[in-house]
Amino acid sequence: MTALLEIRGLNAWYGESHILHGVDMQVGEGEMVTILGRNGMGKTTTLRSIVGILRKRQGEIRLAGRDLMQVPLHRTAHHGLGYVPEERGIFASLNVLENLMLPPSVGEGMKVEEIFELFPNLYERRNSPGTRLSGGEQQMLAIARILRTGVKVLLLDEPTEGLAPVIVQRIGEVLKKLKERGMTVVLVEQNFRFAARVADRFYLMDHGQMVSEFPVGELPERMDMLHKVLGV
Repeated sequence: MTALLEIRGLNAWYGESHILHGVDMQVGEGEMVTILGRNGMGKTTTLRSIVGILRKRQGEIRLAGRDLMQVPLHRTAHHGLGYVPEERGIFASLNVLENLMLPPSVGEGMKVEEIFELFPNLYERRNSPGTRLSGGEQQMLAIARILRTGVKVLLLDEPTEGLAPVIVQRIGEVLKKLKERGMTVVLVEQNFRFAARVADRFYLMDHGQMVSEFPVGELPERMDMLHKVLGV
């Protein structure tokens, strides 16, 4: 497999706290890869380091062969990386359509009509302000907003956190459709059972390091280790 996104020897710090310790990771084009791990193990820090929000870092980050380590944060999306943080970042004073159209396009993204077909809830609420959206609707809008821009790789941080089971199921259906369209996705997720339904491959993170990597087909034989590390 040729890696579209490649991370080698990634170290990262918050102030003096050394969080990531030589993270290695590869994601192929069209792959959906999930990073598993308990809270505080470095999953979100990995995504923030990849996209460039966390600048105190060392190592190698390449997208389609291009070195991203020196790319400023405001240019990251232009190189094809889109990030949906756990807090979603919906603008309360804008309605759904205005939120959706806010980021500039950086490539050939999904058309608004396609997005509304993928997220019918957003079409129904297209004129509603951000303050009127449920947590699930905000999550859908945060994902949809990035898909419209045309990025190559979508980084998702805990997209199911705090959502009702019916919304979690809907997010899973959307991710499966994105995979069918050939979208490359890196997913940080604590909900192991949700991740098992959508991922092609897993990285298991513990104390700032990737301690294991395996395809979805090896899940049954890995369950003892997952129970130990994740407590699932």
